[in-house]
Amino acid sequence: MKRTSNTVLGFTLVEMMITIAILGILASIAYPSYSEYVRRAARAEAAATLLDAANKQEQYFVDNREYASSLAALGLPTTTENDYFSLEIELGNDLNTFVIRASASGGPLEDDTECTTLTINNLNIRGSTGSFAADRCWGR
Repeated sequence: MKRTSNTVLGFTLVEMMITIAILGILASIAYPSYSEYVRRAARAEAAATLLDAANKQEQYFVDNREYASSLAALGLPTTTENDYFSLEIELGNDLNTFVIRASASGGPLEDDTECTTLTINNLNIRGSTGSFAADRCWGR
């Protein structure tokens, strides 16, 4: 005589709860790391855009003996590619100095207190405002 088993294949409630708990722990570890990665990537993009704008300002100065007063004169947009930072130029009174500022304006950086603005001037001095030091905001 052959015996047949009456076992049911599947998961018990306890096994499901253990799986959900493990997934919750993994998610609580992974999400903050991912969020920080997104912030650093957005700051790196802003820094690259500021360096490009500063280079174009210097070329404009060579051609015109004064710095450009707008980003449009340099052929640049007023925001970074992903719209996380807005850009602006501030000229000195004699038009021979400038500061280009990138301010966090949207996305995951909208309420960022670590690096709220990045700046670069005509002497290539890089700065920032926020709770982090400028070197950390600029990725150095």
